[in-house]
Amino acid sequence: MRTFTKATCLAIGLATATIIATPAFAKSKVNFKATPWSLKKKFLPTMVSYSSQEKPGTIIINTRKKYLYLVLGDGKAKRYGIGVGRDGFRWSGTEKITRKREWPDWTPPAEMRAREPNLPKHMKGGPDNPLGARAMYLGNTLYRIHGTAQPWTVGTNVSSGCIRLRNQDVEDLYSRVKIGAKVVVK
Repeated sequence: MRTFTKATCLAIGLATATIIATPAFAKSKVNFKATPWSLKKKFLPTMVSYSSQEKPGTIIINTRKKYLYLVLGDGKAKRYGIGVGRDGFRWSGTEKITRKREWPDWTPPAEMRAREPNLPKHMKGGPDNPLGARAMYLGNTLYRIHGTAQPWTVGTNVSSGCIRLRNQDVEDLYSRVKIGAKVVVK
C-alpha cells in the first residue's frame, strides 16, 4: 500500500483545483458533486458589469456576498469569490495595500494563538502555509488578502478577518494590483 505525505496530498489537491478551474474542464460533462469538494460556479473569477465611483485598480470587497471586485473602469470589474471573517471577526473600512509577498511566511498574532494554542509560532511560506501563494497586506492592520490551501472555504465565513481566495485567483489578483491600491471593505 502506498502512503502519501501531507505535502503530496496537498499538491494533488491543488493540481485538481487547477484542473477544475480551467475553461475546458468547466465545459466538460464532469459531475462536480462527485469531487471531494466543489466550488460553486458563481465564485469562479469572471468579468462583470460594475459601476463605481472608485478609480481603476481599487479593490472593493463585499463580505455579505463574498465577492472581491477589482475595478477596471468603463463600468467593468473582475470579480473573485472569497472566504471572509467568521462571526465576531468581520470588519469594514478603507485601507491601502502596503506590502505584497509571494509565498509569505506566517506568524499568527498573539490573539489568534491564545484562541488556538496549537498554532505554530511561525511558519515558512509554501504550499502548507495558511496564507497560500500570495499575500497583500492591508495598512497597519493584521488583515491581508491572501491565498489558501483550503480552496473549499471560498464562499464561506471562515477566517479571523482576512480575505481568502483560491491560490490561482490570488496569484492573478496579485499580478494586477499595485502597492498603494485602495481597498474598500463593506
